[in-house]
Order: sequence, then C-alpha cells, then structure tokens
Amino acid sequence: MSESHGFDIVPTDAIADGRATDAYFDRTLETLEYAGKNPRVVAEVTADQFPTGEFELFAGVKDAAHLLAGRPIDVDALPEGTLFDGGPVLRIEGRYRDFARYETSLLGFLSHASGVATAALDARRAAPASQVLSFGARHVHPSIAAMIERAALLAGLDGFSHAAAGDVLGREASGTMPHALVIAFGAGHQEAAWRAFDDAVPPEVPRVALVDTYSDEKDEAIRAADALGDALDSIRLDTTGSRRGNFEHIIREVRWELDARGRDDVGVFVSGGLGPSDLEELREYVQGFGVGGYVSNADPVDFALDIVERDGEPCAKRGKLSGKKDVYRTDDGGHEVALAGRGPDGAESLLRPLIRDGELVREFDLDESREHVREDVERVF
Repeated sequence: MSESHGFDIVPTDAIADGRATDAYFDRTLETLEYAGKNPRVVAEVTADQFPTGEFELFAGVKDAAHLLAGRPIDVDALPEGTLFDGGPVLRIEGRYRDFARYETSLLGFLSHASGVATAALDARRAAPASQVLSFGARHVHPSIAAMIERAALLAGLDGFSHAAAGDVLGREASGTMPHALVIAFGAGHQEAAWRAFDDAVPPEVPRVALVDTYSDEKDEAIRAADALGDALDSIRLDTTGSRRGNFEHIIREVRWELDARGRDDVGVFVSGGLGPSDLEELREYVQGFGVGGYVSNADPVDFALDIVERDGEPCAKRGKLSGKKDVYRTDDGGHEVALAGRGPDGAESLLRPLIRDGELVREFDLDESREHVREDVERVF
C-alpha cells in the first residue's frame, strides 16, 4: 500500500474528532453500542495509587481541556504546574461512551508534557540563580516543539530556541549563532564572523560569540572580546564532548583570562549535553546554560486512566483503588489521597473544576502557572 505524501503528522482535526485513538477503543464503542450499554462512570488519571514522595510536575492540562471540552462530561484536574506524587491528577465523570475514544490522546497530552516539565524543573532547581534556556527542540519531532517549549517555560526556564514554537506561544525565541556561521567564514576568520553578526542582527539580540569552533576556547574568547569590544555581552562554550576534557577547568580558565583583561562584564554561557548535575557543578562560574536533550528527551510520566466507579458503585481492576478520590496537600508539603469527601478536616481538594457539562470553566495563563510552580516548589521542597 502506498503511503500518503507529506509529513508523518496526525492532523489536529483527527485528534479533536477522536480518530487519534487506539483501535481497541473503536471496538469497545462498537460493542457497547451493540449491547445497549453506556454506564455512568468516574474515571481517574493516575501515575501512582499512593503517594511515593517522588514528585513530578503536572503539565499538558490546557491541551487536555480543549480535547475534552464540548462533551457532556464533568472534569476536575490539578492546577497546571502542581507537584504530584500519587493519586488522581484528573477525574472525568459522565457516560463512558461520551469520552472513551479520547483516552489515548488525553494520556498523551498529559504524560509527555508532564515528563518534559519535570525534567525542566530538575534543571531549574539545579541552577536557580542562572539563566537557563531550553535548547532541545532539535531532538524531537517538530510537530511537538511548542509542547516542549511550553512545558519548559512552565517549569521556570527562562526561554527557548524554537522559532515556530514562539509563534504558537506568543513569545520570542532565543538564540545567537551556531558553529556553522563561524565555519562559513573559514578558519582564522572568526573575527569576521563575529563582527558580521554584530553588524547584521537587530540591536535587541544579545551579542553572544561562540568561541570554540577552531582553536582553544581561551584564545577565541580573548579574540572575541577584542573584536567586539563593549558590544560583546557573553561568550558561549559548546565544546564537543570528545574535545571537552575537564569542562569546569576550561570554563574557569576562560573566566580568568577575561577578568585579567578587565572584561568581567562579559558573561559565560555554556551548552552541549548538560544535565542537572552539570548545572550544579558549573553554576558558580557560569551566567547561563542551554539545556537540550535532558529536557526535550525526558521520559513521559506513566499515566493511566481507570474507571473507579460505575453507576454510583465503587469498582476498579486489580491493582487499582476503587471509588472516587480526592488529593490534598499536607502541612509538610506532601500529598494525602482519600476517598472523596473523606479528606483531612478543613483540607481543600487540589482537584479543581475544569469542565462542567462540556463547558470549559478554567482559563489558562502561562505566567500565572509559572508562579504556581514556584509557590508549590517552595511548599514541597
């Protein structure tokens, strides 16, 4: 059978129409319709049944909300940017056939974004006073770049590199120059590349010179400082791992030589295969980091959706907890999971209304969600 032309991307209308589903949901709906069954159920999305103490960051709620809106169901969910370690993060109440075929996309929206956001939060917490940018869009399918960058911003990262994602999110992408720009001018002509960049790009773009293309990082850093003078904001080290050696020592040498020449105004920015342990080790000497694959290639959170109540009666498959539940933040920053209405005295469930009878009842503001993450991190950690 011949394949269709174009990119291998499931169109958005297929997601909205429920076609982006596992085939067995189609078979299930055919069977239930044939049998005349459509029970009223409570279904919950969980990763762990009981609190584990290992917190992850909840993301993907905006896409999930728009997927489920317009269907005759009620949905409650944790606020976007809430730390969770067990119990339900989202709950659906309604007739099963009204939402069954959307389970695959729902879990995909929540699982992938929460995994990326959790990894981005690891990076943020590893260097809380540094600028940290998301540089990993090149490692993922371009159709999900906006999700990657939004999840990174949600977790507190300061910016991202993907231009089209910026169009979707209404935010400006960050980035200055790759090695290809320097190579295009040729070995020995790095100054020409740096000066051309300074002359060409708008004044609001930071002048960050890449200084590890052809020669020693210390040498190129000094040359960049001389070539651009006061216009130079920072230098960037993106040294290939096979040539890196002791990266911390290289960075400290570069910093020393710039300071020795009175260029303590020039920042040092580093990138290239970095994770939280690298950020913790280097943050003393570095003003900013570009983090790539650690964030963009994060494992999705292993969410599942399970029916826990059918026609008003508790039920669940083996290994899952039956009954409609709520989750609460405890005084020590932890979570407590309890049957709905049986939580701690005076405690308020973290599950908040998202959809009521098909109508979306929550607004989404990325900056407010970022602040929610910051506050929740202070409570938990």
